[in-house]
Amino acid sequence: MSAPDAVLLIAFGGPTAPAEIRPFLEIVTRGRGIPPDRLEEVARHYEHMPGGRSPLNELTGRQAEALRRVLAVEGPALPVFVGMRNWHPFLHETLADMAARGHRRALGIILSSFRVAASWDRYFADVAGARERVPGAPEVTYAPPWFDHPGFVAAAAARVEQAFAGVPAGARAATPLVFTAHSVPVAMAEASPYVADFTAAARAISARLGHDRWSVAYQSRSGRPEDRWLEPDVAAVVAGSAAQGGRHVVVAPIGFVCDHVEVLYDLDVEARAGAEARGVTLHRAATVSDHPAFVAMLADLVRRA
Repeated sequence: MSAPDAVLLIAFGGPTAPAEIRPFLEIVTRGRGIPPDRLEEVARHYEHMPGGRSPLNELTGRQAEALRRVLAVEGPALPVFVGMRNWHPFLHETLADMAARGHRRALGIILSSFRVAASWDRYFADVAGARERVPGAPEVTYAPPWFDHPGFVAAAAARVEQAFAGVPAGARAATPLVFTAHSVPVAMAEASPYVADFTAAARAISARLGHDRWSVAYQSRSGRPEDRWLEPDVAAVVAGSAAQGGRHVVVAPIGFVCDHVEVLYDLDVEARAGAEARGVTLHRAATVSDHPAFVAMLADLVRRA
């Protein structure tokens, strides 16, 4: 394939106003048999967010704009588009815009840290489905997995360092560092490199920090109670730290590249309340978002293509 003439950042999407919350959740859960009361519970989580909205779309837009600026200066000076799986701008809407502008070859960058059927495989399928809906849609090839890219590792490590700055200096070496990612069904995980990707990234980040006391945990489990999902849950890890006399814990949600409900509610509200109930202060590291090192990584993926 010839060199790309545009970049397509591919993300999950999120509601941008309170009136969009339930329509968004209906799209996300379509065909999954999620009970209505569970959907209402999740909707209330979104309503806890500032303005009753997810910041994911805005933050992804910032990533795109930052990447445009870097490419304009350092090359190649390509336009950068954003396509979402579950909300506007939907992938088919973005591909139609790209086609109308004359773009024929796009480099797709999946903004999901680790590979599993629910993320990377679904994005591949959704892009293919979106292309079928758009006459003349650009061909899309994909950047490789980036979970161990030095730029991602550097950006995540910088965010963790900022979180550790909130821990009393004398307690930092003994403070556990817990990396989190979204839990998925065990059967799905076993058919993918998800756990291996996650563990490799956590190991690389902790090595860069020189912090030996680290572990991985999972969060935001959903689905039927009888199904096996990846564990341990972050709440159980925090409880274990409290039982051992710990008073601080740093949680780094490296499975998410932007803040959204899994970070802003599941960690900042639920997990923090559980920690405080046990006398533990939870210091949550920020997501990489538009950190310069992460944007530089995106630019490197473009140049390699």
